[in-house]
Amino acid sequence: MAERTEQFIVGFIRGPHGVSGNIKVESASGEFEHFYSMKEVTLRNGKTGDSRLCKVESVSEGAGTLYLKFAGIDTPEDVRKLNGWQIVVPRKYAKKLGKNEWYVEDLKNCALNFYPEQGDDGLAVWTAPAAGKPVTVGTITDVIEGGSGNLLEILLAENCDLLADNVKYLADGKTVRKVYVPFNPKFVRNVDVENKRIQLMHLWILE
Repeated sequence: MAERTEQFIVGFIRGPHGVSGNIKVESASGEFEHFYSMKEVTLRNGKTGDSRLCKVESVSEGAGTLYLKFAGIDTPEDVRKLNGWQIVVPRKYAKKLGKNEWYVEDLKNCALNFYPEQGDDGLAVWTAPAAGKPVTVGTITDVIEGGSGNLLEILLAENCDLLADNVKYLADGKTVRKVYVPFNPKFVRNVDVENKRIQLMHLWILE
């Protein structure tokens, strides 16, 4: 079994609420229930990597907004210094997954595989072909929210012979491209985070 990342981003600090250090929080999943079991979290600056461990003093909701209070953060000024920081917790405190749901951290570093014998006409089956070796066309580096759904951010594989050079590289001919593939069954199937692989349905979506 592939080793799983054990820390998850569950929310983002979105400014102060009131004058006592309460924090407005954006839940990464859009749900609040799992926050009530948290006793301690890591606050992390996604740009610099700076972090601090904080004890949770209270969790509350109001008008569809989540509010947290952390020990040692007692004024609006304290909160503003942390605006935009991530709230990171161990896996056990992350939102419980439903059917066909995955943690972003588990999707990262999955190989995006294409089976040459499946063709590029959308006729690939739900289960990966029993015969034939998959070709890795890229690696998932992130999941981005798009207007019509989530997008997989993919760094194309430089050593993939299925992809032409003008597909793999930017105009300079040296920098490997990142592309975005809609995260839906029309384009990707057989998500296997245990073995870090996902099946691509169409090569043309990478162009």
